[in-house]
Amino acid sequence: MISNSEPSWDFYRTFLAVLEHGSLSAAARELGLTQPTVGRHIDALEQSVGAELFTRSQQGLLPTDAALILKPYAETLASTAASLLRAASGSKDKVGGTVRISAGEVIGTEVLPPILAALQARYPDLVVELSASDVVEDLLQREADIAVRMVAPAQEALLARYIGIIPLGLFAHHSYVERYGKPETIEDLRRRHRLIGFDRQTAYIRTMMKRYPFLEGILFNFRSDHSTALQNALRAGIGVGFCHIPLARRDPNLVRILPEVEIRLDTWVVMHENLKTSPRCRVTFDALVAGLLEYIKGSDTDGRS
Repeated sequence: MISNSEPSWDFYRTFLAVLEHGSLSAAARELGLTQPTVGRHIDALEQSVGAELFTRSQQGLLPTDAALILKPYAETLASTAASLLRAASGSKDKVGGTVRISAGEVIGTEVLPPILAALQARYPDLVVELSASDVVEDLLQREADIAVRMVAPAQEALLARYIGIIPLGLFAHHSYVERYGKPETIEDLRRRHRLIGFDRQTAYIRTMMKRYPFLEGILFNFRSDHSTALQNALRAGIGVGFCHIPLARRDPNLVRILPEVEIRLDTWVVMHENLKTSPRCRVTFDALVAGLLEYIKGSDTDGRS
């Protein structure tokens, strides 16, 4: 039976936590609630929607079809609630409150921290949420306020600043080069060397392979879906892999391999045009633009050994 009462947002938040963790107790720990309270939230939501949302199994609580249908709507509510709190946290005349930034793993973990450190030193009341993931968050749905992207934004409602090209080159740790030497050709690289690369061919990877045919058919000795894991494998001397050229220049232990091989990533800083009057978003947007322009200046397209 469907209840006429409007479900509380707290019920949807609890629902998402149970979905993620598969148990009432784990959801309770994440939310800072008691397990009976979490159970009451789920019972109340089931009564409101008129459907069972979870079934018990040896693996924990499994979502029903009704739960899977409800999930994207609950996620939209969560995103909207987070966006509302970020907007409410800032004032019109003062740079403060929360700004959420979305960036790829390498940019988010390797490039942005010093930029954001300088920004927060200048504006101590500014709170930064950084989503460092290669999953593109939807700015129109306010999953993030500002994004650093390697693809051109297509939506007209987004304000975008083109930063330029971040070049990627092949590198190896000097300890690897001492053991295996430096390849002289792509074929030599394929045949004799240990290569570091992606685990799955995502849509973005397939696009890159079409743009750069030399990537086709490469067999990797070390694979991961996580860009930071690939960077750390490179630094550990596991093999030869791609790295941002300006990032590699910071590490004297990395040696450029086949400098004629280069991948070029167009880069944008993007935010919703409605946020351009927000002080916290405006100063963050400007800081990211300035910091990334400075980062790109560190590119060494002539290569080094």
